[in-house]
Amino acid sequence: MQAMQPKKKVAFPRYAEYNCAVRYLVEQGLEATCVLQPALTRHTEEIGAKYSPDFVCTPFKTVLGSLIEALEAGADTLVMTHGLCRLGYYGELLEQILRDLGYSFEMVNLSQYSTGRKKDWLKAAQRINPKIKLPRAAAALLETFKMVDYLDEITARYYQNCGFDATGGEYARAYRQFLTALYRVRSRAEIENAYHEARQAFQRIPLDKPAHPLRVGIVGEFYTAMDAFSNLGTEQKLADMGVEVHRWMNVSHRFLHYSGEKNLNVRIKDLCTYEMGPTSTANIWCARDYAARGFDGLIHIKSANCTPEIDIMPVLQRIGSEYKVPTLCLTFDSQTSDVGLMTRLEAFYDMISQRRRKTF
Repeated sequence: MQAMQPKKKVAFPRYAEYNCAVRYLVEQGLEATCVLQPALTRHTEEIGAKYSPDFVCTPFKTVLGSLIEALEAGADTLVMTHGLCRLGYYGELLEQILRDLGYSFEMVNLSQYSTGRKKDWLKAAQRINPKIKLPRAAAALLETFKMVDYLDEITARYYQNCGFDATGGEYARAYRQFLTALYRVRSRAEIENAYHEARQAFQRIPLDKPAHPLRVGIVGEFYTAMDAFSNLGTEQKLADMGVEVHRWMNVSHRFLHYSGEKNLNVRIKDLCTYEMGPTSTANIWCARDYAARGFDGLIHIKSANCTPEIDIMPVLQRIGSEYKVPTLCLTFDSQTSDVGLMTRLEAFYDMISQRRRKTF
């Protein structure tokens, strides 16, 4: 009798709260074990920065530190995403650094399979489980997409309303319970239950929200703008000041329901003649959309050494000037101070609140 092969212990870099969806797909679709490394901390960033090239963008350092923590937690297979900027090359560099450090593992670099052919994605999945059951994997993939949809919807609702919680903490508690539930779900029914419970919990919590609250739109680099650790909780800090925070950039908007570069380029052709990078078109379009809708301020979040986001800064400044909308650019690296960030956010809040009082 042939011995059963042990399940692979798979890890993906920590990224915002999306690892709950990764865990679901790996365990329910690929029938492997998902290793969830610790949440990102300063230690993660420090060990990643220690072994990274000096001028690489900050997310590379965070990802490297996260993968090291995953290997230390028992992972034997690492999955690295692909991307349209330098991210597309990071998988190979990360693998080489980790092997030079003496780690033994299997690397599934999705950049090698991003050919546009479905059969190549199947090859990547078979690296994790050679005996993958296609109907089960396909169903789990669709359920994972739905989980990401729900996660982004509830997260958006949270940051738009948590700053007006009349109870002083129930809104945040309901959101944390929703996230905890997503990390535990094992079926589509449990995903749906977690989502509807969160919506109902939000509806029950009284809000002390003015008819026209201060609204700030956040745009920026795909990793840093979405990951609360990487941006030092910028959205929560703004919400705590009594701001309704909006961020279009998330996984479901950018990948599951994206209207496409060509469609967005038509809308911003007066601002951007050429494609400038992986999220540049979307950020320019989104910034102008926020400005046109009368938002009180725009915040551009990027990591240090992110070339595409550096390129769009003059365009964002032009949007701010034309629509008379204050625009704040924030750059994050491993040395960014929480105190320094709060000083800038408080000054920005004072400015937009004073402008609002003068306007009304």
